[in-house]
Amino acid sequence: MGDLVNLKQFRKRAEREQAEAEAAANRTRFGRTKSERKLEEARDQRARELLDQHRIDGGDAS
Repeated sequence: MGDLVNLKQFRKRAEREQAEAEAAANRTRFGRTKSERKLEEARDQRARELLDQHRIDGGDAS
């Protein structure tokens, strides 16, 4: 016979693990210094500019 599992405890444990994973993701997303945010913003802007330079503008390009 298998082990008995309390579903209520299992659900609570799963919710806690999910909340911890979400908190870790939020720490990495929002837990940055101002200089880190500015550096990342500058990198993103540069990448967008480089991508836009390769864009083909013309009526025959679809």
